[in-house]
Amino acid sequence: MPTRRQLVLSALALPALAGCAAFVPPPPPPPEITALSYSTMSDAGHRIPGVDLARIPLEFHRQVVADPATEAPGTVVIDTALRHLTLVLGGGWALRYGIGVGREGFGWTGVATVAAMRPWPVWTPPPEMIRRQPDLARWAEGQPGGPANPLGARAIYLVDEAGVDRGYRIHGTPEWRSIGTAASSGCFRMLNQDVIDLYGRVVRGTRVLVR
Repeated sequence: MPTRRQLVLSALALPALAGCAAFVPPPPPPPEITALSYSTMSDAGHRIPGVDLARIPLEFHRQVVADPATEAPGTVVIDTALRHLTLVLGGGWALRYGIGVGREGFGWTGVATVAAMRPWPVWTPPPEMIRRQPDLARWAEGQPGGPANPLGARAIYLVDEAGVDRGYRIHGTPEWRSIGTAASSGCFRMLNQDVIDLYGRVVRGTRVLVR
């Protein structure tokens, strides 16, 4: 039979063991994200007008948020209902941006991959868009990149799971008032300052989930 000394030592050990079992390490702090100014800026010889963030709801400002998802770091997740694009950072955190999405009849969901990336891209309206808006015929051979170009300062080109380009892009826009709305032809619009930031964080082959 155990001695009195053994029983006392066992009793003292129980709280310590219970304390160890109950200890949960604190989550890592949010990563530090270098702020990118939304004021007027110059990029590759082009002038990007500043954005008055006071006129854009706070939820569409670029910010680090807790990430409850289980996607791998580096994955881009687009929530078309909330108008959010998030880049999974890992450690339970994500970098979230506000976006504009496709208007009724032009939305889509699924899995895509970043196939190409271009700064100040040329925009060529597809034939069906020219049929709907004949004035765009002047750009049938392509509109040069610049502040007035609908693709803005950067374009990230997506292909579907079969590797087919369906014409969907993540891109900048000079129409900052469209962020948080459904106004595009199926692409995902970002503030020019934000798409420049995202462009520097993703690579070809990045997985994109559209929900």
